Amino acid sequence: MKVPKEINTYCPKCDKESTHTVKFYTQKPRGGLSVGTRRSERKRKGYFGKVKGQATVKKVSKRQKAILKCKVCSYSVERVFGNRTKKKLEYKM
Repeated sequence: MKVPKEINTYCPKCDKESTHTVKFYTQKPRGGLSVGTRRSERKRKGYFGKVKGQATVKKVSKRQKAILKCKVCSYSVERVFGNRTKKKLEYKM
Protein backbone atom coordinates (compact mmCIF):
# COMPACT_ATOMS: atom_id res chain seq x y z
CA MET A 1 0.00 0.00 0.00
CA LYS A 2 1.62 3.25 -1.12
CA VAL A 3 1.19 6.35 1.04
CA PRO A 4 2.45 9.88 0.21
CA LYS A 5 5.10 11.47 2.47
CA GLU A 6 2.79 14.41 3.22
CA ILE A 7 -0.98 14.24 3.76
CA ASN A 8 -3.44 17.12 4.07
CA THR A 9 -5.74 16.03 6.92
CA TYR A 10 -7.57 17.22 10.06
CA CYS A 11 -5.51 18.11 13.17
CA PRO A 12 -7.45 17.79 16.46
CA LYS A 13 -5.19 20.30 18.25
CA CYS A 14 -5.35 23.05 15.59
CA ASP A 15 -9.03 22.17 14.93
CA LYS A 16 -8.52 22.58 11.17
CA GLU A 17 -7.03 20.85 8.14
CA SER A 18 -3.27 21.15 7.70
CA THR A 19 -0.38 19.24 6.13
CA HIS A 20 1.01 16.31 8.09
CA THR A 21 4.27 14.43 7.58
CA VAL A 22 3.92 10.64 7.50
CA LYS A 23 6.27 8.36 9.43
CA PHE A 24 5.74 4.60 9.59
CA TYR A 25 5.41 2.97 12.99
CA THR A 26 8.05 0.32 13.64
CA GLN A 27 8.00 -1.90 16.70
CA LYS A 28 11.06 -1.80 18.93
CA PRO A 29 12.62 -5.01 20.24
CA ARG A 30 11.30 -6.24 23.59
CA GLY A 31 13.27 -5.41 26.73
CA GLY A 32 15.37 -8.39 27.80
CA LEU A 33 15.46 -7.40 31.46
CA SER A 34 11.74 -6.68 31.99
CA VAL A 35 9.88 -8.55 34.75
CA GLY A 36 7.76 -10.66 32.38
CA THR A 37 10.74 -11.74 30.27
CA ARG A 38 12.73 -12.77 33.34
CA ARG A 39 9.72 -14.68 34.73
CA SER A 40 9.23 -16.68 31.52
CA GLU A 41 12.98 -17.37 31.31
CA ARG A 42 12.86 -18.82 34.85
CA LYS A 43 9.89 -21.01 33.90
CA ARG A 44 11.70 -22.19 30.75
CA LYS A 45 14.79 -23.36 32.64
CA GLY A 46 15.50 -27.12 32.51
CA TYR A 47 12.92 -29.51 31.06
CA PHE A 48 10.09 -27.03 30.73
CA GLY A 49 6.49 -27.58 29.68
CA LYS A 50 4.17 -25.05 28.11
CA VAL A 51 4.76 -21.49 29.29
CA LYS A 52 1.85 -19.06 29.58
CA GLY A 53 1.42 -16.52 26.84
CA GLN A 54 2.17 -18.63 23.79
CA ALA A 55 0.13 -17.64 20.74
CA THR A 56 -2.40 -20.25 19.62
CA VAL A 57 -3.45 -18.57 16.35
CA LYS A 58 -1.08 -16.97 13.88
CA LYS A 59 -2.58 -13.87 12.28
CA VAL A 60 -2.40 -13.61 8.50
CA SER A 61 -1.95 -9.85 8.25
CA LYS A 62 -0.95 -6.85 10.38
CA ARG A 63 -2.65 -3.61 11.36
CA GLN A 64 -0.21 -1.17 9.84
CA LYS A 65 0.20 2.15 11.64
CA ALA A 66 1.57 5.47 10.53
CA ILE A 67 2.34 8.50 12.70
CA LEU A 68 1.03 11.77 11.28
CA LYS A 69 2.82 14.88 12.59
CA CYS A 70 1.22 18.29 12.06
CA LYS A 71 3.52 20.86 10.45
CA VAL A 72 1.80 23.79 12.20
CA CYS A 73 1.71 22.66 15.85
CA SER A 74 3.85 19.45 15.64
CA TYR A 75 1.08 17.35 17.26
CA SER A 76 1.32 13.62 16.45
CA VAL A 77 -1.60 11.29 15.74
CA GLU A 78 -1.53 7.56 14.94
CA ARG A 79 -3.52 6.29 11.97
CA VAL A 80 -4.20 2.73 10.85
CA PHE A 81 -4.23 2.32 7.08
CA GLY A 82 -6.56 -0.38 5.72
CA ASN A 83 -7.41 -2.09 9.03
CA ARG A 84 -5.73 -5.43 8.19
CA THR A 85 -3.62 -5.48 5.04
CA LYS A 86 -1.21 -7.98 3.57
CA LYS A 87 0.52 -5.28 1.57
CA LYS A 88 3.34 -3.51 3.40
CA LEU A 89 3.15 0.27 3.78
CA GLU A 90 5.64 2.23 1.70
CA TYR A 91 6.12 5.81 0.55
CA LYS A 92 4.68 6.92 -2.77
CA MET A 93 7.40 8.35 -5.03
